[in-house]
Amino acid sequence: MDHTNHVRLAATELTPAVLEGATVYGADDHKVGKVDHVHGAGAGSSVIIDVGGFLGIGAKPVAVPLTDLDFMRDEDGDVHAVTTWTKDQLKEMPEHRH
Repeated sequence: MDHTNHVRLAATELTPAVLEGATVYGADDHKVGKVDHVHGAGAGSSVIIDVGGFLGIGAKPVAVPLTDLDFMRDEDGDVHAVTTWTKDQLKEMPEHRH
């Protein structure tokens, strides 16, 4: 997917209501997971990404800093994120526990 024409989200849009459910694409532009939920507010918050699994079963939640993700909207207005993390790197992270 070519993300160059996608509109980056403004800081005011980086809220749980907007970000939750967003697809996350990794360094190789492969889908690496989905945003499950957000902890905190603003630049210091963490994004919990469900990695792996199939149809939401067996996915492992991991926490990454919001600043590691570049959130944007595609041509259809759908929010997604791009990160430099790969799926394997995310799977190696410790599991986030509520």
